[in-house]
Amino acid sequence: MISEKMKAAVSGSSVIRQMFEEGARLSKIYGEENVFDFSIGNPNAEPPESIKIAIKEILDTEKPNLVHGYMNNAGYEDVREAIAKNINDSHGLDLTFKNICMSVGAAGGLTIVFKTILNPDDEVITLSPFFGEYRNYVEAYGGKLVIVPTLTGTFQPDLAAIEAAITPKTKAIIINNPNNPTGVVYREETIKAIADLLTRKSEQFRSCIFMVSDEPYREIVYDDIKIPYMLNYYKNSFIVYSYSKSLSLPGERIGYVAFSNQMEDADDVAMSLSIATRTIGYVNAPSLFQRVIAKCLDSEVDTYLYKMNRDLLYNHLVSLGFSCAKPEGAFYLFVKALIPDDVAFAAAAKKYNLLIVPGSAFGCPGYFRLAYCTSYEKIEKSLNAWTTLAKDFLNEAWTSKEFNIY
Repeated sequence: MISEKMKAAVSGSSVIRQMFEEGARLSKIYGEENVFDFSIGNPNAEPPESIKIAIKEILDTEKPNLVHGYMNNAGYEDVREAIAKNINDSHGLDLTFKNICMSVGAAGGLTIVFKTILNPDDEVITLSPFFGEYRNYVEAYGGKLVIVPTLTGTFQPDLAAIEAAITPKTKAIIINNPNNPTGVVYREETIKAIADLLTRKSEQFRSCIFMVSDEPYREIVYDDIKIPYMLNYYKNSFIVYSYSKSLSLPGERIGYVAFSNQMEDADDVAMSLSIATRTIGYVNAPSLFQRVIAKCLDSEVDTYLYKMNRDLLYNHLVSLGFSCAKPEGAFYLFVKALIPDDVAFAAAAKKYNLLIVPGSAFGCPGYFRLAYCTSYEKIEKSLNAWTTLAKDFLNEAWTSKEFNIY
C-alpha cells in the first residue's frame, strides 16, 4: 500500500507526460508521421559535435576511477572551477568552485535548493503560468506554493501582485526566465524591480527572501534578446541551470546550482547543498557528464532551428485567429484556447492528431501549451490539421459536445 502523499502525487501525475505517452499510442495507430505531438519539451536540435568528441577523449585518456568513481557530493572541483570561470568571464563575477554545486539537471538543482532553505510552512511564490512540478519540489520539504498571476496577455510579472503576496512566511520566489510555458523574457528593469522589492521586504520582515532563478532555457533566445544574470542584481539568489536544453542533453541529467559569495551564510549554504545532494539519494551528479561539460562550456546548439519553427507555427496560428504572446525564448507557445475549457479543447485537438497540453497544467486555465522543438517538416505537415481544427470551432462544430482528455 503506497503512502498517502504518493497517492496524491499519482493522481496528479504530470499531464505533459501523459500526453507524451498518448502520442506514442496514437503513432502506433496512425503512423508517427501523421501524429503531431507538441506535448513535451524534448529538444530536437542535435547536440554539438564537441560532446561526442569529449566523451571519446575522456574515455580514451582518463583513468576509469576518475571518470566513473565517486567524488565530493557537490561535484569534481576542477569541473566546478571551470564552470565558475565561465560564469565570471560572461557576467563579471568572482565565483569559485565553492559557489557551484553540480546537480542532476535543473529538477535536481531545484530540489536541493528547496531542501536547503525551506522549513515547514514556509511560502514560495511562483508566477502563473508556471512549470507544474514546482509544486512537488516545494511541498516535498513542507513548503507551500503561492501562485501569483502575471499580467494578462503579456505574461510579464505583476509587481503589485507579487508585493501583496509576500508575507513574513515568504522564503523564496521562483523566477523562470525565459519562461516555460509562455516563452516570454523578463527584462533587466523587471529583474531590478523584483530584486528591490525583495530587499525591501526582507528588511521589513527581518528575514531572508531568496530568489530562485530557474534557467534551463537561458541560451535559447531570439532576436538578440539578453537575459539578465540574477547574481548581478540580488545577493540572495540561486541560479539553477541545466544543459538539457542548451546542449540538447535532457537524458544525461546534468546541471548545477550557483550562488554568490555575498549570499547570507554562504558557507553554510554550500555545505547544505552538498549534503542535500547526497541525502536525497543522488549522491552526486553523473560523473562522466561532469567531465564532458567541463570540455564543452563554449559549445552551443543551433537555436535558429527553433526560431524557424516558432515563426512558422506562430504566424499560422495567429492567421487562424488564435491569440498568443510571441515568445522571445525557450521553445513553447502559450496559446489562448478557442473555448474557455482548455481541457475540452485539448481533447478535441486530439481528434485531429494534435497533442497539446492544457493551460490548467501550468496554473492558467483557458490556454494551451505547444512545444515546437520538433522538426520543421512535422510542423509544416501539422498546419492543415490546425486549419481544420480552427475552422470547426469557429463553425461551432464542437461547442455542444463534451470530451475526456484521456
